[in-house]
Amino acid sequence: MWYAIISQDVENSLPLRKSARPAHIERLNTLKDEGRLLIAGPHPAIDSEEPGEAGFTGSLVVAEFASLEDAKNWADRDPYVEAGVYASVTVKPFKLVLP
Repeated sequence: MWYAIISQDVENSLPLRKSARPAHIERLNTLKDEGRLLIAGPHPAIDSEEPGEAGFTGSLVVAEFASLEDAKNWADRDPYVEAGVYASVTVKPFKLVLP
């Protein structure tokens, strides 16, 4: 089943994001290579695809896992969690309807 992992950043998270980004992207690429990643990306802090020093306010990952517990366990081990980027993370089932 698909699960949405919705993360909210701490204030001024950009330096933390930059340091943990390579490991974060590596994990996402593993999901992609396994055919389990639907979508992933950050939420810019301003109305721009390249927010620069404004940074980001959080992230969204929609991926396939065997269970809600597996999705939560995966999210808990995210390098951004370990680096203190996220203030909160919500994981919930996601039903793909379109496209």
